[in-house]
Amino acid sequence: MKVLDLACAHGHVFEGWFASEDDYQDQRARGLVECPVCGDRAIDKRLSAPYVQTRRAAEPACAPPSDAAAQADMLRRLRAWVRGAEDVGERFAAEARAMHEGQAPVRRIRGRATLPEAVELWEEGIPVLPLSDTPLLDDQALH
Repeated sequence: MKVLDLACAHGHVFEGWFASEDDYQDQRARGLVECPVCGDRAIDKRLSAPYVQTRRAAEPACAPPSDAAAQADMLRRLRAWVRGAEDVGERFAAEARAMHEGQAPVRRIRGRATLPEAVELWEEGIPVLPLSDTPLLDDQALH
């Protein structure tokens, strides 16, 4: 198993697990290696320190943790959700409140709210998911 430090053209750094260098090159050539943050497929290897085993393993080596795959899947789903949500901009708090009170149709929305507005929504029992303004939410980085 080969663990590589990888980076996309947007500067996101992540690990990739491959059976061999040839496996990495093959998957990269076929467009199967993508950034788990922004989905970019322009991936390059970065310098990484090699793993040196200093003692004999008590058990056979295990497969890579599935956490990385689960995280990448979650980020892909989140990007899809964000793309499908209506951007209500600065009206986010008002729209969320109107939907909660039955005065507006319930739908997926995204937008901007101040911290005090988000706290008020939570205190009123209106669930919101605060996300920082990162490339994850930038439509330019979602392809």
